[in-house]
Amino acid sequence: MNPTRATAYGLLALDVIASIVVFNVIGHYRAPMLVQHLLLAPLALPITALFLAIYLIEGYKSRTDMLSVDYTSQQTIALIGAMLVTLLLTFVFIPEGYILQSSRAVISLSFLALIPVTIGYRRLICQMLLQIRGQRSLVFLGNQASCEAFRQETQKMGTHQTIIFSVVSEPSVGPCGPTATTMLRPFHEVLDDVEQHRSAVEAIILRESAHELPPAISRRLVQLYFAGIPTYTLELFHQVYWQKIPIYRLNQTWLFQEGFEIAREPVFDRIKRISDIALSTLGLLFAAPLITLGAIAVWLEDRGPVFFRQTRIGKNYRPFRLVKLRTMRPSGPTGDLYTRPGDSRITHVGRLLRRTRLDELPQLWNVLRGEMSLIGPRAEWDRLVETYEREIPSYHFRHLVKPGITGWAQVNYPYGANLEDTRRKLEYDLYYIRHFSFVLDATIVLKTIHIMLFGKGR
Repeated sequence: MNPTRATAYGLLALDVIASIVVFNVIGHYRAPMLVQHLLLAPLALPITALFLAIYLIEGYKSRTDMLSVDYTSQQTIALIGAMLVTLLLTFVFIPEGYILQSSRAVISLSFLALIPVTIGYRRLICQMLLQIRGQRSLVFLGNQASCEAFRQETQKMGTHQTIIFSVVSEPSVGPCGPTATTMLRPFHEVLDDVEQHRSAVEAIILRESAHELPPAISRRLVQLYFAGIPTYTLELFHQVYWQKIPIYRLNQTWLFQEGFEIAREPVFDRIKRISDIALSTLGLLFAAPLITLGAIAVWLEDRGPVFFRQTRIGKNYRPFRLVKLRTMRPSGPTGDLYTRPGDSRITHVGRLLRRTRLDELPQLWNVLRGEMSLIGPRAEWDRLVETYEREIPSYHFRHLVKPGITGWAQVNYPYGANLEDTRRKLEYDLYYIRHFSFVLDATIVLKTIHIMLFGKGR
């Protein structure tokens, strides 16, 4: 079985077993009349809720860093969300007679106990996987330029695995880049090593090229693929491992490849719009006290305008006026176009609003008006868009969808303060556009809650 699937199935089995054990133990002590016999079938609901919550934060992927503090907080948030969903369904939507309706404490305490339990064995498994992966290499096939570019990208993405760089033709063999010490090896020699030591290689990565591979090498790659060694194009590797679309692959025909459900299927857009209307209405009702308090704090600090309005570019290039709580002192026309770390223009109240992202709440009004969505690419200032359109090829693809209050780029990459940051965030935006799903939206919501709670916004 594929090691990735084996890990996912193993974690799922552990989650099911842990849920059964925890619910029965807590039920035995908190509600003895409830657990006169082993609880199994009634646990289908909480186990399903737990599975979906952990699935949304990629808790079944072997490449997820389950040792990080960020992951721990995300799983904690996810399981609390699963608990609330289970309580809602149990006591509001399910007819009387469901056995778990006899004790809210059993449901609540069981989910709270499952937080350290499920995180605990995930950390142990992650440590074992890291030890195994540390002994397995990635094989990259390209030319000298693409080899150096991939080496730099792996450093930026924090990939610590050993990478074997190789080329098809002998004359190109040499150092990987003008200042690098990593050597390029002939690909046929690398394939010989891979065939002899298959367990030492995690995947083979092929840089897309207009030149076809020699037939003999193509046949050997096919044989290795069927022998169980994953082989990716570089574009697919970006999507599978790093969940972004590499800029170098963009061209004027990129839009017409498979995917893009949100651009091609109006039904997705309609469902998303209905959910935006419902959730933004509820959001405005619940957020009204916070917006009011924030507005009062902004006004008390410098007696200036409460709201900040700026022209942003929306779907299909339509401009609109975005509204947020003001967090900066007004600057003249020559002010910096970007917000920098420690920017002196940010007010004391503004720093708090930015850390908690409470300054974003008035944008719910833009969502209700149909100018934005709850989830999508960041709404960019029209002055910056003009520059990006000139400097970044195919930047216009991000205008296929409505901008969002939060999005895939916002939860995966820090605030952009220059053109290079914008290029890298575009890779995540394009991944979202191509792989849109309501599951991905739910994942973004959980990650956004984590960012808000731990003050990682800017």
